[in-house]
Amino acid sequence: MPTLRARLAPAAATALVTVLGLSACSSGQAPSGSSGDVRTVTGKISLTYLQKQGDQEYFIGEAAGAKAKAAELGVDLKVVNLGNDANKTVSEVQSAIAQKSNGLIIVVPDPAVGPQVVQAARDAKVALLTSDDQICTTGPAPASCAKGDLVPRIGFSGAQMGGEVGKRAAQEYAKAGWNAADTRTISAWKQDVTVCGDRVKAAKAAFAASAGAAVQNVDVATDNTPTGAQDKVAATITANPGVKHWVVWGCNDENVQGGVTALQNAGVGPNDIIGVGLGAYLACKDWQSGKPSGMKAALFINGKDVGALAVQTMYDRLKSGKDFPAEAFAPTRMVDAASWRTAGVSCS
Repeated sequence: MPTLRARLAPAAATALVTVLGLSACSSGQAPSGSSGDVRTVTGKISLTYLQKQGDQEYFIGEAAGAKAKAAELGVDLKVVNLGNDANKTVSEVQSAIAQKSNGLIIVVPDPAVGPQVVQAARDAKVALLTSDDQICTTGPAPASCAKGDLVPRIGFSGAQMGGEVGKRAAQEYAKAGWNAADTRTISAWKQDVTVCGDRVKAAKAAFAASAGAAVQNVDVATDNTPTGAQDKVAATITANPGVKHWVVWGCNDENVQGGVTALQNAGVGPNDIIGVGLGAYLACKDWQSGKPSGMKAALFINGKDVGALAVQTMYDRLKSGKDFPAEAFAPTRMVDAASWRTAGVSCS
């Protein structure tokens, strides 16, 4: 899943909430944090925000937004970088509980640890909220989890984001005037991350509906990093020697940047590449140089908005007993080389 340093208006996090319905566990137990087992806090609230890939631009922005909102609300907040370590996830959750955190907000490196995280929070009667990626209370795979067994989540709508990416890719494809026979679309994502699958599925559907031609798609399994995507896309290029034009989308900017880099390294020119990123935090670096790039556009997602909204949502639960929404979404905006600066994308 991006530097996003646009200033967040004081009331923005509250205004962003979209309540889609309260979750209730199909097994008969409410997900941790959404039921009466978590007590309201009369004194100062202490929260821990545990993030995968905490050094990634998007998550740096998310942490900044969370810290700003916590300072505004008078909340003690600790941010923990889990990296990609599933074992560290469990130990850091246990550590946060031992340190008397009233609530945990988590972006898991691996959804398989979900049930362990949920059980630890439940046993300690600590409120639990996820941001960005989903986890399931009853099993390791959110994709096969009953809707009521998903832990409440703050983030973005995967279907909406993917749809916007697919539509923009189709517009760029039509503008380029390419032939479908010698064009391929690449869908690159970490395939065990549910929200990534939602984004890619929606991008495919939107492109197919808007492009007016049947372009063959190649699914590329990655680790959601630029280097991982670059390596896998390079192999895809080798396996498709007759392709002249490429359209690339994925779960995040990392996948698209890695794909675009692999294509350019293979000698494919910028005019034969349509990359549509998701995040804009890496895409903007291509545009910042002023040189021609295969990165044609990106959907701007502001991690600060998600971090702030997650802290506000947790605060409302612990201070006033307000139930978590099943999901709450932050807004997005499509940007390109001409518009990214005015949209507020910070590219340091």
